[in-house]
Amino acid sequence: MNILFLTMVNINSINRQNIYSDLMRKFRERNHNVYIVSPREKKANMPTEFNEKDGIHFLKVKIGNITKTNVIEKGISTIRIESLFLKAIKKYMNDIKFDLALYSTPPITFEKVISYIKKRDGAKSYLLLKDIFPQNAVDLNMFSKKGIIYKYFRLKEKKLYAQSDFIGCMSKANVDFVLKNNPDIPPDTVEVCPNSIEPQIINNNKTKMENIRKKYNIPLDKTVFIYGGNLGKPQGIDFLIKCLNANQSNKQVYFVIAGSGTEFNKLQSFFNKEKVTNAQLFNQLPKEDYEILANSCDVGLIFLDNRFTIPNFPSRLLTYMQASMPVLAATDVNTDIGQVIEQGKFGLWCESNNVEEFNKQVQRLCDENLRKQMGINSRKYLEKNYTSRHSYEIIMSHFR
Repeated sequence: MNILFLTMVNINSINRQNIYSDLMRKFRERNHNVYIVSPREKKANMPTEFNEKDGIHFLKVKIGNITKTNVIEKGISTIRIESLFLKAIKKYMNDIKFDLALYSTPPITFEKVISYIKKRDGAKSYLLLKDIFPQNAVDLNMFSKKGIIYKYFRLKEKKLYAQSDFIGCMSKANVDFVLKNNPDIPPDTVEVCPNSIEPQIINNNKTKMENIRKKYNIPLDKTVFIYGGNLGKPQGIDFLIKCLNANQSNKQVYFVIAGSGTEFNKLQSFFNKEKVTNAQLFNQLPKEDYEILANSCDVGLIFLDNRFTIPNFPSRLLTYMQASMPVLAATDVNTDIGQVIEQGKFGLWCESNNVEEFNKQVQRLCDENLRKQMGINSRKYLEKNYTSRHSYEIIMSHFR
């Protein structure tokens, strides 16, 4: 089969581990021809380009700037993505007949591209729903349901769903939300197709782990909690700050926050003002250092803003599970990530508006024996439920 994959992730190599590269490698392993269409921002000063690397065909489409830019440029660039992708596909892939079109959200603006491929090639379409927009923006008060912006993107969302023969959601709560809020979608076309990776063997070299902690002045005799990833509005940074503040006198624990995003400066201001002694904030670390550091910590943290009505399910979870780490998730009540973590016995959960409950869960995870067992459970659950093979089989079950 010829597989077309549309994504806004800037994929330059199929060999780098993430939820999309790992899935595309699985399709390649099963002898499918894989074509990946992904963006190349204007700031890169490079043209649209079509080439082949490691047995995968890459179409890099030059688009406007959508990261680290102002709201107006980002908005205009986002709206133009659909037409630019379609133009590039017509130019470079005109003689390729696709059997399956795969695409992920964000964005929700691929509807015309999918419609074109389906009509031209008779292809089936499968949406990997990783983001429910525009409702997530409404939840965070970024715009109102009464405004023209919401109405425009809600219409695009409905059209994308209508063009999708199948919709793969990250969890059961996602399935329920989509069907409840989109009654026109046939229930038998929506299913769980979770975030997944090809789990790597993590070599926990004790000497390396101790050295990396010493290098970054992270104590060896405390339970170290790490958050790694985006530091933006979806993560509810105000609650994270409250938790860090409440634990300043806790001599048993140490927090490592590593990432970037729109709320990084707010966190940095807190660290500068409070002179926190049992936590560190990192913006950029060398990739190898970060990976060793992340694997040398004791507990992985997940944060989601309490205002969300949509059930987010962060892929960050997989990184912690791969490293056999227990997880502490502080989220809204609409996601089922906490239920999955607790039912799988590989972590704990609390609502992301309850600092006292967060502190209780932190104290529970200071128990080394509990952490060890949860870490074992974490890796087992990953291998049983969240591998790229699972996602591949779910998708391909519709094409046999």
